Amino acid sequence: MTDQDWMAQVRALVGKEYGRVYAWDKVNAPMIRQWCEIMGVAVKQNAAGQAIAPPAMLQVWCMEGPVANNYPPGSTTENPYEVLKLLEGQGFGSVVAVNSELTFDRDVVEGEDLYYTTRLDSVGEQKTTALGTGHFVTLVMDYYSIGAKNGRDEHVGQLLFRVFKFRPAQQPKPAAAPAEAPQKARRPMPGVSDDNRFFWEGAREGKLLIQRCKGCGELHHPPGPVCPSCHSFEWDTVQASGRGTVYSFVVMHYPEVPPFDHPNPIGLIELEEGSRLIAQLVGIKPQDVQIGQKVQVEFNAFNDGELVLPQFRPVA
Repeated sequence: MTDQDWMAQVRALVGKEYGRVYAWDKVNAPMIRQWCEIMGVAVKQNAAGQAIAPPAMLQVWCMEGPVANNYPPGSTTENPYEVLKLLEGQGFGSVVAVNSELTFDRDVVEGEDLYYTTRLDSVGEQKTTALGTGHFVTLVMDYYSIGAKNGRDEHVGQLLFRVFKFRPAQQPKPAAAPAEAPQKARRPMPGVSDDNRFFWEGAREGKLLIQRCKGCGELHHPPGPVCPSCHSFEWDTVQASGRGTVYSFVVMHYPEVPPFDHPNPIGLIELEEGSRLIAQLVGIKPQDVQIGQKVQVEFNAFNDGELVLPQFRPVA
């Protein structure tokens, strides 16, 4: 297929609209509560006592779940990403500069049934960057609530999805360097800002410091510039006891990334003070970790002492 032929095929798809993709479940209070809990925000209700879904959840309701392309009965069987497959077939298989933009017409509340349709908005002209040559592809997903407006479907929001599909540039092969002794893998360093510097400095001193709002007194972690409860910008810190329980956990088996040991148990720790944080569990076999298990913080140094991390060990 010539360049003109396949690009003409790509251009012919611009403007194409794909059928409905339905949500597996109605907008529901349990999912709203869990989302708000993870994000550290309060659940809001309307005048009728219905839970209001945070706007950023809009895309979540119609996702397929952990099994790819597993959509509810009645959903379209068309592939709205077929243009990406065409580009990949011509060698534009790499991805960079993915961005999503959500806009909202109104809040959605528990009990609503949602679906979305997809339109291929544009395929940009060929663009060459230092990474390679490719095309920007823009898709627009429109979200609707079934029968919400006098029995008719109501438009409630839109997601613009843009991705740069490119063919990597040929990089000159560097001259072979003399063999060197392998470097010992280092732990990745955290991103330190004015909002969280106190936490890492405290760890170096053997202190587990938690951010506290001066306005309402609420503790929250990870640190941020504003209180998620009362939106105050005034805060200080409190030193936690370091005692807590395993609220939840995962065990990382793959991919195996040096210098971490695998399987690698990671816990969501609920501190005595009420806040939670994520940390590595040490001094226990992964199969022995249990929810509700009592743990105690310990501070361990890595990267030749450059990094100090709070980790948690089960209480004997």
